[in-house]
Amino acid sequence: MAKGYGRPPMGRKGSKGMGMPGLNMDMIKQAQKMQADMERTQAELQEKEYTATAGGGVVSATVDGKHTLKALTIDPEAVDPEDVEMLQDMVIAAVNEAVRAAMEDMSTSMGKLTGGMNLPF
Repeated sequence: MAKGYGRPPMGRKGSKGMGMPGLNMDMIKQAQKMQADMERTQAELQEKEYTATAGGGVVSATVDGKHTLKALTIDPEAVDPEDVEMLQDMVIAAVNEAVRAAMEDMSTSMGKLTGGMNLPF
């Protein structure tokens, strides 16, 4: 092989360490920090609770960051045996709003960590 051709030997120009071109220790440390921050934020978000109401406050639903329904409160005045469908609609609306709030908080919090990168959270 002629001089100056071929692959540069390890440790010389063209080799950035660890056999991965373009990857350096600062990038690896930054990625590890971001991963740790994301894991911490996810754990914090899962512990939070989100409450929403419907029907002017007669139905209240609370979900946690895992989107699990934790509490449901129904004002006894809202219970009309002649109109159970309206009560069901209010329960669905309150639960869906609480879940939406949890998802929005997660998206906002994770977006701050990832600098707007579109990651699947």
